[in-house]
Amino acid sequence: MREKSFTFFSFGALIFSLITFTAVAGQDNTPQKSASAIGRWDLIVHGSQGDYPSWLDVRLSGRHTLVGSFVGQFGSARPISRVEVDQRRIRFVVPPQWEQRPADLIFEGKMENDLLHGETIDDQGKRVSWEGRRAPSLKRDKPVQWKQPIDLFNGNDLAGWKPRVAAKKNSWVARDGLLVNSVAGVDLVTERKFTDFKLHAEFRYPKGSNSGIYLRGRYELQIEDSYGQEPDSHGIGGIYGFLTPSVNAAKKPGDWQKVDITLAGRVVTVLLNGERIIDRQTIPGITGGALDSKEGEPGPILLQGDHGPIDFRNLTLTPGE
Repeated sequence: MREKSFTFFSFGALIFSLITFTAVAGQDNTPQKSASAIGRWDLIVHGSQGDYPSWLDVRLSGRHTLVGSFVGQFGSARPISRVEVDQRRIRFVVPPQWEQRPADLIFEGKMENDLLHGETIDDQGKRVSWEGRRAPSLKRDKPVQWKQPIDLFNGNDLAGWKPRVAAKKNSWVARDGLLVNSVAGVDLVTERKFTDFKLHAEFRYPKGSNSGIYLRGRYELQIEDSYGQEPDSHGIGGIYGFLTPSVNAAKKPGDWQKVDITLAGRVVTVLLNGERIIDRQTIPGITGGALDSKEGEPGPILLQGDHGPIDFRNLTLTPGE
């Protein structure tokens, strides 16, 4: 999961507020006036410490009210109670989630030629800019044709992998045929990128640990010690903050577990320990901690290593075309 508190959070959250469209005085925020804002948006926040991805969904609730959902740099999707429109100016406000600030996040901007752009204030009080483009549908017109499987991990070394942040200490090692992350350190990313694929992975973790697998580097399949708990989108097997498993099929900490994931466009199916827990569900958008918000492009497989220890083995990917 992505629950860390960073100064980047405010940038994404503020973007959230930018989308609360302010209604023209004396006029209703009618569907006709607000239709151009409705939909899903892939955002980029130009933070004071570097760019990071974010995501926005604007929906019509009833006759006049726009509501939505927002994902910042970390954490899960949070609701927007009202998105308001004043012609092509936009504004929205959300409370902080994992941001290091007590105040609400306020985002303001405008829409031009089907693009969103604006400014917001970060946790340090600095003004930063953001921009957004409509997210692609990623619908597939025909069934995916599967190629030959490839091994992502050769059992001997980290060939084909790289740390997410080169400057951070990499605690991932190949040991006794396993891909081991013994302490919280840095995420590990494949050098190759993929579009549609089937992924098989086997893993184990100690009691209380937390990790994840990011599909295309954008959609986190949560891995954590949630044995015996009720199914939750933030628990093992969930697409973090979006899709909740039908059952909790987790084994006890220390046991080897296996997951099989099929991703075609936005449609995902997940089997955990042989039990189908997510069946052809649509992933709405990127989850917190994503590498980027370029949903229309291929992306890598990312193994989360900055939360807790975990071992992987038998990482096999079958690409599609």
